[in-house]
Amino acid sequence: MSECDMDEDANAHEWCEKCKAIRPEFVNFIPDVVEEGVLYISTKFATAIHKCPCGCGEIVVTPIRPADWTLEWNGDTVSLYPSIGNWSLSCQSHYWIRENRVVWARKWSASEIETSRQRDRRHQEFLRATSDGQQGHSPT
Repeated sequence: MSECDMDEDANAHEWCEKCKAIRPEFVNFIPDVVEEGVLYISTKFATAIHKCPCGCGEIVVTPIRPADWTLEWNGDTVSLYPSIGNWSLSCQSHYWIRENRVVWARKWSASEIETSRQRDRRHQEFLRATSDGQQGHSPT
């Protein structure tokens, strides 16, 4: 089964045709010119950056920390979790980066985006509280 087939959307075949390769490049500093199809990863600054794969040309920054994204590298390929929802960009693209592939997700409604933003805020508040030594339970 290909990575594209893992999309649970009923139109998985349509999404599969949109899969693109993305090449990871580990760097100390993010370059001045960000190339399309390259995921620049700075472990020093716990950040990954790439051009939006929809073709709009916008730069997407994914901080790598528990409240944001997790990067998995198996020595050959990289994956970012959770999905990347570019809700603040005009394209509002939504996708995963899995094993050096962009796997497209369905477009979210405004209500789904707002619900996700609220959940993310609660999760970030929880992580901040527990990192300060306070006891709590996960809000999700």
